[in-house]
Amino acid sequence: MFDRGIPDTLGYLKLCGLPVPPHVAAAAKAARYNRRVFLAPFWDEIFTQDTERKQTRAEAEATCAVMREAYTALGYKITELSRADVERQTKLT
Repeated sequence: MFDRGIPDTLGYLKLCGLPVPPHVAAAAKAARYNRRVFLAPFWDEIFTQDTERKQTRAEAEATCAVMREAYTALGYKITELSRADVERQTKLT
């Protein structure tokens, strides 16, 4: 399991309005992961800002959207995790 991958870099660049350097785009196509990826959706009920998570609610929602776009554009099959606690989640996936 990976928490972040090369496609996330594409998403963050898009989120920040920055161009994707050719070497990053090439790496995202060349260094493939399992075709199936898990996406944790934005979950408003548990969203919080603290010293570690500085994104605003709007930025967190936008991050989820650009990650979905980045992985989909690269041909990955997205399995969205349900909004469930860890114990229940392990039984669902």
